Amino acid sequence: MAGDKGRQERDQRDVARALNSGAIHLLRGMRRVDRLSGLTPARLSALSVLVFGGPCSLGRLAKTEDVAGPTMTRIVDGLEQAGLARRTPHPDSARSVLISATDDGVALMHVAAERRLDLILEALHALPVRQRDRIVAAAPGLVELATAVRESDLEDDR
Repeated sequence: MAGDKGRQERDQRDVARALNSGAIHLLRGMRRVDRLSGLTPARLSALSVLVFGGPCSLGRLAKTEDVAGPTMTRIVDGLEQAGLARRTPHPDSARSVLISATDDGVALMHVAAERRLDLILEALHALPVRQRDRIVAAAPGLVELATAVRESDLEDDR
């Protein structure tokens, strides 16, 4: 029994290692198409949060992106200078501002997201059908895993 538990833990660790490696390599593979946006990875990521998550405070954006406030201020300054984001007074706090994507920012982010989707689709279609089917079947589970990881990060912050 103890041997089975040890083997099961090793097997789970191997799965975790494979998922980690796959995620890293997938994101690295996206860099090529992400560069076409003309933005730094940090600016593109922050813009993605604003476009797909909606307007938020500078502090929340910094926390979401896991960077310090001054770093996020510089990122938002760059997005604002490029006409991709704007600061507006926060409706609930006179001392705070909301950061939101402009129409140009939304358009740029949607094009960048479509490039990523096209790259993934191209790679999926290049795979043998059985491998593709396994990945398609696993996709909902990967979303659930990402949610669980994100929620555990939130619990750590409390």
